[in-house]
Amino acid sequence: MRAYEVMYIIKPAEDEVIDGVVAKFEKLLTNNGAAIEKTDRWGKRKLAYLIDDLAEGYYVLVDFSAEPAAVKELDRVMKITDEVMRHMIVKKEK
Repeated sequence: MRAYEVMYIIKPAEDEVIDGVVAKFEKLLTNNGAAIEKTDRWGKRKLAYLIDDLAEGYYVLVDFSAEPAAVKELDRVMKITDEVMRHMIVKKEK
């Protein structure tokens, strides 16, 4: 398994919605054989520029180890999830 890091920005909403989105992605990773090392919730922050006419977003950073197929599935689901404004997955250096 390789080490990865994903940063994603969720549209600002109620805490229950944000918790649901974070739990959805964590469950997706674990169901595909990934091991989540750390989840950092940075909270609501001001964006550098407007995205979908929104000036703020809820930032989440997740460190995990997974096979490339699990990362591909995570990327696919993040692209079609309406609550996710932006996301980036990078392979961590050893």
